[in-house]
Amino acid sequence: MAELTTPPRNWLNRLLRRGKTTIPVVRLHGVIAAEQRQGRLNIATVAPLLKRAFAIKSAPVVAIIVNSPGGSPVQSRLISKRIRDLADEHDKKVLVFVEDAAASGGYFIAVAGDEIIVDPSSIVGSIGVIMAGFGFVGALEKLGIERRVHTAGNNKSTLDPFLPEKQTDIERIKQFELDIHQVFIDVVKTRRAGKLKAPDDQLFTGEWWTGIRGVELGLVDALGDMHEVLRTRYGKDIDLKIIAPKRPFFGLPRIGFSMAGLGGELSATIEDRAAWARLGL
Repeated sequence: MAELTTPPRNWLNRLLRRGKTTIPVVRLHGVIAAEQRQGRLNIATVAPLLKRAFAIKSAPVVAIIVNSPGGSPVQSRLISKRIRDLADEHDKKVLVFVEDAAASGGYFIAVAGDEIIVDPSSIVGSIGVIMAGFGFVGALEKLGIERRVHTAGNNKSTLDPFLPEKQTDIERIKQFELDIHQVFIDVVKTRRAGKLKAPDDQLFTGEWWTGIRGVELGLVDALGDMHEVLRTRYGKDIDLKIIAPKRPFFGLPRIGFSMAGLGGELSATIEDRAAWARLGL
């Protein structure tokens, strides 16, 4: 007896897409952080999506949607570099489309694109580095609490909120920020070579601008939206293939919760909300 074969599960989708131009779309939305939480962007969660997108051989271009207020400079650089590495490996052009914001680390990722296309009201730029905290010097004394700190290494207590700031610590932190800032500046200058239209002391102060001003400054290339741009360039008969995280086949909902987990989620939500609020979003 002849062996029966089952057609691929997606045969109907392939049939319907026949003759269309497939364009993979990867949406990068959220605060950039190494921590593995839903809604966070990092190389661990983004890399598999990028790999799948660039592996589509017939695609003439890869579209990446960026909507991020920034976050970890390390994760931002890793994601940006992975985009460029894959683009070079597969000889693919990358179009980046900005939604609400590509600010700070979000802009770091956006410059990986061959072109950056924004909404007129998008927020772009914020090319800078920030470290912030609180000082509670004297608070424990007023509460009658004695705090004991023992370190091996003179600088181990840097940024301790219950100790007075030392000038040497401030100088070290400033240099730390300047080093990271220079990495950011170098990448922007390399990726936007010949396109930047303003001096360094205007572009690299940490200021952010609307999409309209971003075009004028050369930080981005044009105004528009993804569907309009892709249809104009590749025809109306296109198939936008959304590259989304794969769901576990036997994924079951979690029942119950822990106070520790609830506290962690609340803290993360507040941090994310603060990052967006910094841009007025």
